[in-house]
Amino acid sequence: MKNDFQVKKIKHVAIIMDGNGRWAQNRAHRRVWGHVRGSSIVSDVVERSDDLGVEALTLYAFSTENWSRPQAEVKTLFSLLKKFLMRERSRILKNKIRFKVIGDIVNLPEATKDLIAKLENETKDFDGLKLSFAFGYGGRSEIVSGIKSLVEQGIEISEESISKAMYAPEIGDVDLLIRTGGDQRISNFLLWQVAYAELFFTNTKWPDFNTEEYEDILRSVEGRERRFGAVDETESLDSARKMARVNHQQY
Repeated sequence: MKNDFQVKKIKHVAIIMDGNGRWAQNRAHRRVWGHVRGSSIVSDVVERSDDLGVEALTLYAFSTENWSRPQAEVKTLFSLLKKFLMRERSRILKNKIRFKVIGDIVNLPEATKDLIAKLENETKDFDGLKLSFAFGYGGRSEIVSGIKSLVEQGIEISEESISKAMYAPEIGDVDLLIRTGGDQRISNFLLWQVAYAELFFTNTKWPDFNTEEYEDILRSVEGRERRFGAVDETESLDSARKMARVNHQQY
């Protein structure tokens, strides 16, 4: 659904989709029922992000720590990812969305890995919304992996080189991190990329989250003054650093 509101400051949104299991348990259902219900919200949020001019959307679907959950719950999450890929493939292609999965997917079923590889390849040159699913993902693991890669290649370690060595460097830093479900933690999600992100925690559990609340959050954060360490509002972290370098040379 199109409307007059378009984001200007917020280019990359990351969402921790939390509260599925508790939502189900509060209704005397098994935890997996919450994941099934929550999966239906994803498509709406992706579509609204695209409509509102968000350039990149990264969704935390399955962390490295989630392997400790009951086997039935893990299998349900695997199945929901496969169903999403099959259900949304045509819409992703139609809207020129660039799709990518970041994280360790080695333990996913072969059929699901094939679907991921095919969709990533089909969309790699698209210039629309950059949609990333963090699956089997851990922020610390990503940083370690990136630094190891730089060392093996003999590349000098710097903020710029580490940023380029992340799983999906093209998505850039996170401008807004949203967590649903009431907890106020980052939970090992995009640790490098959220250094200067705006944070928004909502008590709404993911299955109850909707595009109206999502747009309200975007509007609210668009109104925040982002300074990136400067005195006045600054367009981006890069802009703030350029000003800092100029000022530093004057001392």
